[in-house]
Amino acid sequence: MKKNGILNSDISRVLSYMGHTDRICIGDCGLPIPDETERIDLALRFGEPAFMEVLKEVAGDMKIEKIILAEEMKEKNPAQLQAVKALLGDNGIETEFVPHTELKRLTKECKAVIRTGETTPYSNIILQSGCIF
Repeated sequence: MKKNGILNSDISRVLSYMGHTDRICIGDCGLPIPDETERIDLALRFGEPAFMEVLKEVAGDMKIEKIILAEEMKEKNPAQLQAVKALLGDNGIETEFVPHTELKRLTKECKAVIRTGETTPYSNIILQSGCIF
Protein backbone atom coordinates (compact mmCIF):
# COMPACT_ATOMS: atom_id res chain seq x y z
CA MET A 1 0.00 0.00 0.00
CA LYS A 2 1.25 3.51 -0.83
CA LYS A 3 2.41 5.52 2.14
CA ASN A 4 1.84 8.95 0.60
CA GLY A 5 1.05 10.73 -2.64
CA ILE A 6 -2.06 10.18 -4.71
CA LEU A 7 -3.98 7.10 -3.60
CA ASN A 8 -6.40 7.03 -6.55
CA SER A 9 -5.04 4.15 -8.61
CA ASP A 10 -6.11 5.55 -11.99
CA ILE A 11 -4.53 8.97 -11.42
CA SER A 12 -1.38 7.38 -9.99
CA ARG A 13 -1.13 5.03 -13.01
CA VAL A 14 -1.57 7.79 -15.59
CA LEU A 15 0.98 10.07 -13.90
CA SER A 16 3.51 7.24 -13.67
CA TYR A 17 3.44 6.50 -17.41
CA MET A 18 3.47 10.11 -18.57
CA GLY A 19 6.60 11.33 -20.31
CA HIS A 20 7.97 14.76 -21.10
CA THR A 21 5.33 16.96 -22.83
CA ASP A 22 2.48 14.49 -22.21
CA ARG A 23 -0.69 16.14 -20.92
CA ILE A 24 -3.44 15.49 -18.40
CA CYS A 25 -6.56 17.59 -17.83
CA ILE A 26 -8.45 18.41 -14.65
CA GLY A 27 -11.97 19.56 -15.43
CA ASP A 28 -15.17 20.74 -13.86
CA CYS A 29 -18.21 18.48 -13.84
CA GLY A 30 -19.54 19.96 -17.10
CA LEU A 31 -16.45 19.59 -19.28
CA PRO A 32 -17.19 17.28 -22.22
CA ILE A 33 -14.70 14.42 -22.37
CA PRO A 34 -13.94 12.87 -25.76
CA ASP A 35 -14.76 9.17 -26.07
CA GLU A 36 -11.15 8.41 -27.02
CA THR A 37 -9.71 10.07 -23.88
CA GLU A 38 -9.61 8.20 -20.58
CA ARG A 39 -12.10 9.55 -18.02
CA ILE A 40 -11.15 9.46 -14.35
CA ASP A 41 -14.38 10.44 -12.63
CA LEU A 42 -13.98 11.74 -9.09
CA ALA A 43 -17.26 13.70 -8.97
CA LEU A 44 -19.36 12.81 -5.93
CA ARG A 45 -21.87 15.65 -5.92
CA PHE A 46 -21.96 19.27 -7.05
CA GLY A 47 -18.84 20.94 -5.67
CA GLU A 48 -17.08 17.80 -4.45
CA PRO A 49 -14.29 17.31 -4.88
CA ALA A 50 -13.37 20.87 -5.70
CA PHE A 51 -11.18 21.71 -8.70
CA MET A 52 -8.43 23.27 -6.56
CA GLU A 53 -8.39 20.33 -4.15
CA VAL A 54 -7.66 17.94 -7.02
CA LEU A 55 -5.20 20.32 -8.71
CA LYS A 56 -3.18 20.67 -5.48
CA GLU A 57 -2.82 16.90 -5.15
CA VAL A 58 -1.92 16.30 -8.79
CA ALA A 59 0.54 19.23 -8.83
CA GLY A 60 2.21 17.79 -5.73
CA ASP A 61 2.85 14.52 -7.56
CA MET A 62 3.73 15.81 -11.05
CA LYS A 63 6.51 17.85 -12.65
CA ILE A 64 4.60 20.53 -14.58
CA GLU A 65 6.31 22.67 -17.22
CA LYS A 66 3.22 24.30 -18.77
CA ILE A 67 -0.45 24.89 -18.04
CA ILE A 68 -3.23 25.68 -20.47
CA LEU A 69 -6.31 27.58 -19.34
CA ALA A 70 -9.37 28.99 -21.07
CA GLU A 71 -9.13 32.66 -21.99
CA GLU A 72 -12.67 33.05 -20.63
CA MET A 73 -11.47 32.20 -17.13
CA LYS A 74 -9.94 35.67 -16.83
CA GLU A 75 -13.33 37.36 -16.96
CA LYS A 76 -15.78 34.63 -15.92
CA ASN A 77 -13.89 33.07 -13.00
CA PRO A 78 -11.10 35.39 -11.80
CA ALA A 79 -11.13 33.96 -8.26
CA GLN A 80 -10.32 30.49 -9.57
CA LEU A 81 -7.60 31.95 -11.82
CA GLN A 82 -6.04 33.68 -8.81
CA ALA A 83 -6.07 30.38 -6.90
CA VAL A 84 -4.33 28.62 -9.82
CA LYS A 85 -1.73 31.39 -10.01
CA ALA A 86 -1.17 31.25 -6.25
CA LEU A 87 -0.52 27.51 -6.46
CA LEU A 88 1.51 27.34 -9.68
CA GLY A 89 2.44 30.90 -10.63
CA ASP A 90 5.86 31.30 -9.02
CA ASN A 91 7.26 27.93 -10.06
CA GLY A 92 8.56 28.86 -13.50
CA ILE A 93 5.59 27.18 -15.16
CA GLU A 94 4.63 28.56 -18.55
CA THR A 95 0.97 29.63 -18.81
CA GLU A 96 -0.97 29.63 -22.06
CA PHE A 97 -4.51 30.92 -22.52
CA VAL A 98 -6.64 29.58 -25.35
CA PRO A 99 -10.33 29.94 -26.22
CA HIS A 100 -12.49 27.45 -24.31
CA THR A 101 -13.40 25.69 -27.55
CA GLU A 102 -9.69 25.08 -28.19
CA LEU A 103 -9.13 23.78 -24.65
CA LYS A 104 -11.97 21.28 -25.20
CA ARG A 105 -10.35 20.20 -28.48
CA LEU A 106 -6.99 19.76 -26.74
CA THR A 107 -8.49 17.25 -24.29
CA LYS A 108 -8.36 14.73 -27.16
CA GLU A 109 -4.56 14.86 -26.88
CA CYS A 110 -4.52 14.31 -23.10
CA LYS A 111 -3.67 10.97 -21.54
CA ALA A 112 -6.73 11.40 -19.30
CA VAL A 113 -9.28 13.91 -18.05
CA ILE A 114 -9.94 13.96 -14.32
CA ARG A 115 -13.55 15.00 -13.73
CA THR A 116 -14.16 16.87 -10.48
CA GLY A 117 -17.43 18.00 -8.92
CA GLU A 118 -16.54 21.67 -9.51
CA THR A 119 -19.44 23.84 -10.67
CA THR A 120 -17.79 27.23 -11.21
CA PRO A 121 -17.36 28.24 -14.87
CA TYR A 122 -14.18 27.49 -16.80
CA SER A 123 -12.56 25.53 -13.96
CA ASN A 124 -10.51 23.43 -16.35
CA ILE A 125 -6.78 23.11 -16.79
CA ILE A 126 -4.41 21.10 -18.92
CA LEU A 127 -1.11 20.22 -17.28
CA GLN A 128 1.89 19.48 -19.49
CA SER A 129 4.51 17.22 -18.01
CA GLY A 130 8.04 18.45 -17.54
CA CYS A 131 11.23 16.40 -17.30
CA ILE A 132 12.36 15.38 -13.81
CA PHE A 133 16.06 15.15 -14.63
